[in-house]
Amino acid sequence: MTTLLTRRHLLGIGCLLAAGVRAAAVAEQAEIAMHGTEDGTHVWFEPVGIHVAPGTLIRWTNRDAGNSHTTTAYHPGNAGRPLRIPAEAQPWNSDYLLPQQHFEVRLTIAGVYDYFCQPHEMAGMAGRIIVGTPAAWGFWTAAAHDIPPPVLATLPDVQLILRQGRVARPAQA
Repeated sequence: MTTLLTRRHLLGIGCLLAAGVRAAAVAEQAEIAMHGTEDGTHVWFEPVGIHVAPGTLIRWTNRDAGNSHTTTAYHPGNAGRPLRIPAEAQPWNSDYLLPQQHFEVRLTIAGVYDYFCQPHEMAGMAGRIIVGTPAAWGFWTAAAHDIPPPVLATLPDVQLILRQGRVARPAQA
């Protein structure tokens, strides 16, 4: 028995393929918001930890009406900061983002990426992005003494991010 593909069948297949392409494109983007309380006493990235596939476009948007923020990779090229991204990866520094402004980076190299906000690093405004899986980048450790204690307290555990996919910041007291 032969099956005849009609124009309707081909149109349906085309729509399914287009929907798959759209879904894949959406899956290759991740949003990280920059927030702060109205009085400025707390500032944070949301989510604070995220797991993405290689090639994902990360977009940080400043959702804090009262502050400017940066997203800056921990890398010696950024004011001598310690290396806390894959050695082969390109560092980034958004410069100051005013409310509702955004900055984007496409992360293609598997590994762990730690980043911070320049004016709010000592307030613990930092985040972690995991790209790919441990099998792709091997065992990862980073020295705990090379970043400020508030940042160290903020960054979620790699295993927690891998289990949950997205980690929200802990509630403030």
